[in-house]
Amino acid sequence: MGDDSTVFIKICGITCVEDALLATALGADALGFIFASSQRQVSERVVRDIVGQLPPDVMTVGVFRNTGKARVVETVNRIGLRAAQLHGSESPATTSWVAARVPVTIRALPAGSPDVDRFDEFGADLLLLDAPVPGSGEVFDWAMADGSSSVRPMLLAGGLTPDNVVEAIERVDPYGVDVASGVESEPGRKDPRLLRAFMANARSACPVRGEEYQGDQLNRPFDWQQDEQ
Repeated sequence: MGDDSTVFIKICGITCVEDALLATALGADALGFIFASSQRQVSERVVRDIVGQLPPDVMTVGVFRNTGKARVVETVNRIGLRAAQLHGSESPATTSWVAARVPVTIRALPAGSPDVDRFDEFGADLLLLDAPVPGSGEVFDWAMADGSSSVRPMLLAGGLTPDNVVEAIERVDPYGVDVASGVESEPGRKDPRLLRAFMANARSACPVRGEEYQGDQLNRPFDWQQDEQ
């Protein structure tokens, strides 16, 4: 990541190497691969092939929904992914079990969930705050995100597009943003123009950061690159 004002950008729903390479060339910090049932679901074989062609400093994320915890850990570590994202009804105990066995764990929760207030119980590194219907690609009332970024470094998701990402970042001031459908030409295929515009607009946003975001904590609240150093 760049300077203290730079937002972390995760491009999710990657299904092919062309989109993965384009996203990383444009400066994406993380790529998400969906193993759960979805229009963007990909096989382990495809993900392994894509990951093998990516720069080493990109965070690769496997996205799971109510998958057995042992299978999550096995899949992430067998492919060599950098993170597991749990996007279902996984309990704090399940999430903590996974978090102890993979490099980085992202716990997705819907805005307004009481679980946000007890996020520490999940033992995850990052909170991904999504719409009340997770994965719907719908924008939610960003007022529901107030205070969430003080709980843990937070990724904001839910209906983000090149047109609204600047307002979202400046309004919510998240650690990062997560986008899938908002940069697609069709489910599972990224639109180069939308992706480029999203990246440029997200980088141009100027949130007013509090003290908790100053210095290296913004750049790296966890060190997923440590193994490469």
